[in-house]
Amino acid sequence: MKRLPITDTTTAADAVTIVEQWVADNVPAAWCGAAVQGPKALRAVRSRDEYSQWYPVFAESGLVVPTWRPEHGGLGVGNDIARAIEGVLAPLRLNRLNPLGLNNAAAALFSHGTDEQQLRFLPPIVRNEEKWCQLFSEPGAGSDLASLATKAVRDGDEWVVSGQKVWTTWADEADFGILLARTDPDQPKHKGITYFLLNMHQPGVEVRPLRQITGEREFNEVFLDGARVPDAHRVGELNDGWRVSASTLSSERQMVSGSGSGGMGRLGGSSAQRLITVAQETGKWSDPVVRGKVMRLWAQEQIRGWTNARVRAALSAGQSPGAASSIGKVHQATLNQQIQDLMVDLLGTEALAWPTGDDQDALPREVQGWMRSLANSTEGGTTDINKNILGERVLGLPREPDPWKGKPWRDIPRS
Repeated sequence: MKRLPITDTTTAADAVTIVEQWVADNVPAAWCGAAVQGPKALRAVRSRDEYSQWYPVFAESGLVVPTWRPEHGGLGVGNDIARAIEGVLAPLRLNRLNPLGLNNAAAALFSHGTDEQQLRFLPPIVRNEEKWCQLFSEPGAGSDLASLATKAVRDGDEWVVSGQKVWTTWADEADFGILLARTDPDQPKHKGITYFLLNMHQPGVEVRPLRQITGEREFNEVFLDGARVPDAHRVGELNDGWRVSASTLSSERQMVSGSGSGGMGRLGGSSAQRLITVAQETGKWSDPVVRGKVMRLWAQEQIRGWTNARVRAALSAGQSPGAASSIGKVHQATLNQQIQDLMVDLLGTEALAWPTGDDQDALPREVQGWMRSLANSTEGGTTDINKNILGERVLGLPREPDPWKGKPWRDIPRS
């Protein structure tokens, strides 16, 4: 399978024709037929393992990230052609695997990485050959991430890392992690932090899963005790990691601003469009009050989608989404929780009880999405933190006073 013959000189109409032919030749017919019937039918014929085994075909085509340059795994096309391509692929629900690599790690590599780092790490991310996690939050540094205490000490051409990270999504599956560590405790807390790419498969890295209310274990705590990072895997300048992390954090906010519960494949959650379907299936669509509630949320979801489209366009153009990503994140947190609340209301007694046992699938997906949505106010930066960003950077409000501003990190009280 070769990369598709689509370039920045290809017309959108020709791109659509090429992609449609690629779909006919490479996507199993059973998947295409089931996708038309909806997610439930698609899950019945396409398991996650089957999709993962087929995924290299998708990656080799360049369609996973068409706006990336060919040497990075894409096609090097502009936004107009990319949108035309996505119009063909969207109904098939070809989820992008390795989202923390494609979004969080790639954002920093594109903005601050060297050519060598980009060529080394981006193609395996696209092919899902090297999975990624994000080693940022700590037990005493969540919302106040800049107070992090994990340290990295220089040892020749390497750095020795010690500390603890927590709420690390998919760390148990990751091959690499993007890591923030303190390299100079005598500088203020936003300084003296450096951004690294850590190999997760080495002595000194211990991953322990954290079970969620849904029964899943996608979050983990990570203990680092003498783990090593080559200086060649440092992204950006020494002690400039906070500035580098802004690319990752903005991209993370954008990633968790999608439809459903977080916009990240396995996180579950129902869309407003699904609300319409359930309301019709349960016979409640005839109630004008129910229709009004559903359509208000549907309209809000369209607005959120347009906001996200502007941010994605900026990312595709090589710009930082900046504070705009916080708009979608704040909007999504409340909106998605309202959607999931209404979903369980529409289900009625079906959302109150289900068969017991070890089978996690016994838990209705709608209930799982409702439970998972409780985290929307926290992940990707808490809603309060993102409102502060919007207040300061969009509305121009004064920053909150900080009596420790400019003081060395080692002198600042920490939890």
